[in-house]
Amino acid sequence: MNFLPKATRFAPAMGAAAIGAAAWVLVGPAAADADPDPLGEFTGGATTVHTTGRNSFSFPLANLDDAERTRFVIGNSFFKRNWVEAPASTTARDGLGPHFIARSCAGCHVMDGRGAPPDWKKTLGPEPDPTVALLFRLSVPGTPAPHDGVVPEATYGDQFNNAAIQGVKAEGTVRIRSTPVHGRFADGTRYTLQKPVYTFTDLGYGAMARDVMVSPRIAPHMAGLGLLEAIPEREILANAREQAAAPGPIKGQPNRVWDAFAQKEVIGRFGWKANTGSLAHQSAGAFLGDMGITSSVNWREACTPAQKDCLAAPHGGGKRTGHDGLMPSSQASAQVPEIDDQTLGDVVFYAATLAPAARRKPDDPQVLRGQALFAQAQCAACHRPSYTTGEPLFPRLTSPKVAGQRIWPYTDLLLHDMGEGLADGRPDFQANGRQWKTPPLWGVGLFKDVNGHQRLLHDGRANGVLEAVLWHGGEAQASKDQVLKFSKRDRDALVAFVNSL
Repeated sequence: MNFLPKATRFAPAMGAAAIGAAAWVLVGPAAADADPDPLGEFTGGATTVHTTGRNSFSFPLANLDDAERTRFVIGNSFFKRNWVEAPASTTARDGLGPHFIARSCAGCHVMDGRGAPPDWKKTLGPEPDPTVALLFRLSVPGTPAPHDGVVPEATYGDQFNNAAIQGVKAEGTVRIRSTPVHGRFADGTRYTLQKPVYTFTDLGYGAMARDVMVSPRIAPHMAGLGLLEAIPEREILANAREQAAAPGPIKGQPNRVWDAFAQKEVIGRFGWKANTGSLAHQSAGAFLGDMGITSSVNWREACTPAQKDCLAAPHGGGKRTGHDGLMPSSQASAQVPEIDDQTLGDVVFYAATLAPAARRKPDDPQVLRGQALFAQAQCAACHRPSYTTGEPLFPRLTSPKVAGQRIWPYTDLLLHDMGEGLADGRPDFQANGRQWKTPPLWGVGLFKDVNGHQRLLHDGRANGVLEAVLWHGGEAQASKDQVLKFSKRDRDALVAFVNSL
């Protein structure tokens, strides 16, 4: 099975034994025509920016025009600035809560980068705790309502919020500890992983349902999302067909989800279980779920019937002065959202036009060796390297310049059974409790530059690339078993390759 486009297929120059020399030659039609970017240095095609350092994920697509850059700046301002509770003098930014986990998009996506879990011995509770990049999805078994992927927990809804505005109780506190998981490489080197264990305490509205299902989710980095949205659906479905037809355990499946903006079922692309199909839907959902900011598509406040103080809290929608015209959250409507369509659209545009950074040292001998080992271990079966983008899903919410780009995200955007060790036991639309979407690998090597850490996987439990691999199971067990047999030199090379992406 080969998921590389014809122009980017590689083969060892001297058979399997050549892997130690990392000698590679082009094969197929591309051998006759020089490939302009054989190593995928330009991760986003013409949109790529060449950068390293703290701001690596915060640049606009390189090919935006001046008007688009102006809109990018406007969207950035609403992405980064804090929202405040209503009523406030700044009606354009009020409406925070009643429950929330962050005061801004950038509160979770610091520097447009990746979040990290708190220290395992830390309590995730009400403010002023600054750790907001780890959230907890909640649901119970049952048949979801039409267009919903889950059945929310009756008292706390579909997300646990550990902060609240004045006069409203926080939903509670999360206590986190870890248990060690020990293992050994074939060469005798020992390793220890840390498995997080979560406990909900100080519950503001009483006990949760006994059969509640909980799924921790860390905030991913933002660069390149608009390009992922522009990958044609047929390519994602082709990934699933090719994997189904190939021998071996890797059998990815697309998630099919309802999109509030498209008003139809689409292929899921975003979220750790591919439970949203567009950046617009994802962004509107995050405004409501993470900050309590309603929009015309998500106009109901996330207050359950048991949360009387939440329902009575002031709503920030509509034009008003001070308390004039202020309404309780229970009377929220699509006509008076807390974020208007224009502002929400500008934030979506910003998210869709953040540029991926170019690869670093793609022709370094160690990196090339790691690339060969990546292929040998069948990592590319799920982490498909390259695509050519199509037309954007919602042209008004992105730039037309995302189309026609040859990109290198290293994902198939499919769900895979990753084994019991990573299972959350919580379905979401067509994803089951053992499945996770293949995360893109571009930008992984810049996490330390941008955010000072490299905590990976859906809950940030893996400290670095190698630990992430060691958590693989299920469909990826055979790939993990190969890595366990690698020498230290080969393990270092594999990590160097992934960090070059």
